[in-house]
Amino acid sequence: MANFAKSHVPQFSVDVYQNEYLPEGGREVNAIVTVTATGGGTIGSAVAAPLYTPGHGPSAAVAIMVDCSGSMDYPPTKMRNARDATAAAIDTLRDGTHFAVIGGTHVAKEVYPGGGRLAVADASTREQAKQALRRLSAGGGTAIGTWLRLADRLLSSADVAIRHGILLTDGRNEHESPEDLRAALNECAGRFTCDARGVGTDWEVKEVTGIASALLGTADIVADPAGLAADFTRMMETAMGKEVADVALRVWTPVGTTIRFVKQVAPTVEELTGRRTEAGPRAGDYPTGSWGDESRDYHLCVEVAAAGLGQEMLAARVSLVIPQADGSVQNLGAQGLVRAVWTDDMTASTSINPQVAHYTGQAELAQAIQQGLDLRKAGDFDGATAKLGRAVQLASASGNADTAKLLAKVVDVVDAATGTVRLKAKVAEADEMTLETRSTKTVRVKK
Repeated sequence: MANFAKSHVPQFSVDVYQNEYLPEGGREVNAIVTVTATGGGTIGSAVAAPLYTPGHGPSAAVAIMVDCSGSMDYPPTKMRNARDATAAAIDTLRDGTHFAVIGGTHVAKEVYPGGGRLAVADASTREQAKQALRRLSAGGGTAIGTWLRLADRLLSSADVAIRHGILLTDGRNEHESPEDLRAALNECAGRFTCDARGVGTDWEVKEVTGIASALLGTADIVADPAGLAADFTRMMETAMGKEVADVALRVWTPVGTTIRFVKQVAPTVEELTGRRTEAGPRAGDYPTGSWGDESRDYHLCVEVAAAGLGQEMLAARVSLVIPQADGSVQNLGAQGLVRAVWTDDMTASTSINPQVAHYTGQAELAQAIQQGLDLRKAGDFDGATAKLGRAVQLASASGNADTAKLLAKVVDVVDAATGTVRLKAKVAEADEMTLETRSTKTVRVKK
């Protein structure tokens, strides 16, 4: 077992928000679990102390994958913007970070440093990498799975705490099958995290969001290529702020209890139920990726065996761990308890916890947007109007102003409170894609 630098471990805390009271015969228990990591700028804890440079944060490796397919030449400014954005990201790398730049077409090529290696960031390698970007030119197809596999090979060559990818594409993944991409994502999942960006409007939203989701990163649209440099800088700053990798939410449940679902609900909605790995008797781990100074919310729903009035039980115990390669586990020392208490007090058993109600609405909001846009594309305008109207109503009720603004570019809002809307006759493609890409972004409960 590695010798951990205890003084530098970020502090994790777990808070549970729930109404633990169930009516007679009640079996479903819902809780919002808030996980917070603090100790900003401190050194992470996922690996042994020698992998850290004092004062520089945890050791990290980053692979930047830039689409170089033929379509990146239209308009010609797009490739230039991509080069500038990659240069801005390279400038943001912390000294000592291992890094590589990959040019992606129907094959993946090492742009810098080459030779199956990673460079180590300092003034000289950053300058060399930026010179190498001048060789990036557009031509060829798109096979994103090959880019991810090359990134994985390069990133895994470094003995580091944090491994992260940044992927930029402007087109659809036309030169490999969806199965090939899915296989590549399955191979890379848990090995590195990856942020994905679509530039322009000729890419497929579900492809880009699917990549980010599988690799526990963020997805977004950069409709105007001129915005790429600012976006890449922000992404790299966030990556450089990560302090601990491979954190799992461990959920233990007693005999007779079934987990209905586990999902992240803030800052975005992310379904985790199907990603469980067994962790001993009645316990399972749900991956959460890398953490810096931040807080996230998770919705846990369990079904318990019915019990008599006045009885109470522990319905679930949630803790944070880092599973190690040798099968051992590093416990991050934070846990939360989810309880169930049976009562005949109708007021107690029928009130819904405000956090649970809020995030149930946010998850429904994300789903309503996605269904509404799919129905609109399929030509079912009545169905689309109903779903997007419901989305407007939910966004308004929860104070999700950003999503409300995006919805107003796709529908004319007659009455937000009742969800009465009309589909706009003409919608800019970028507006529709932005709404779809950002549909899972949530707002936290107003205190």
